Amino acid sequence: MDPSDPSAAMVPRRASPTFSREVRAMFGRIVPRYSLFNHLTTGGTDLLWRPRALWEVDRLLEAPPRRILDLGSGPGDLTYLLAEHYPRARVVAMDFTPAMVRQGEEARARSRASTRVSFASADALHLPLRSGSVDLVTSAFLIRNIPPLEEAFREMARVLRPRGVVLALEITEPIPPWFRSLFHTYFDEIMPRFGALLGLAESSRYLSDSLRHFPSRDRVEGILAAAGFPEVRSRPQSLGIVTSFLGRRGPGPVAARDG
Repeated sequence: MDPSDPSAAMVPRRASPTFSREVRAMFGRIVPRYSLFNHLTTGGTDLLWRPRALWEVDRLLEAPPRRILDLGSGPGDLTYLLAEHYPRARVVAMDFTPAMVRQGEEARARSRASTRVSFASADALHLPLRSGSVDLVTSAFLIRNIPPLEEAFREMARVLRPRGVVLALEITEPIPPWFRSLFHTYFDEIMPRFGALLGLAESSRYLSDSLRHFPSRDRVEGILAAAGFPEVRSRPQSLGIVTSFLGRRGPGPVAARDG
């Protein structure tokens, strides 16, 4: 990070006690260009990652879900896909950035399944849902923004019914060694410059920084297992630059959150 760059001072600082507030403010500023930036910087492949992740979910579900929670829903890219993929399910979409929630609600006209979708503003660490009240919890590009990850997964386990499923789609380190240097040249150097042209310098820099702090696949699997998901698997896509982390909740009770 270049300290002479004015945008560097706006990048959320992971060690800061106000980190979550800084992340919320950053996402609030980039709402109008969020989806466009994702599509352009991934060459449109992000439109393939979500459907492929749901194929993996289908293999783990014991029955079609009736109530789904989509966390960090943003403008609703995964939310509305879930509603169409599971035609009998009601989807509750939650995001801690109110502006993202409003954009997700505005996207209703583009979905045939909009009557089964509802939006709310909420923190992933303190979900306003009863324990055991949903069949499937999903998120796309959320969990690298949540410290501590252990608490987030425990809260997901709490709201899931026994044998319910969690999906967390996230950016990860590429698997082939030969591809890593190419990926980081683009991800750490080229993409932030491209983002700056779109007025998204801070979020581009934050994206690169968040990957450096994200745990390894094995570590994420371990955190999931310890949070109440004895059946865990990870499914890389696109040479590992994204990974679907999946878990099935155990049959027994999960401790309720404090407070």
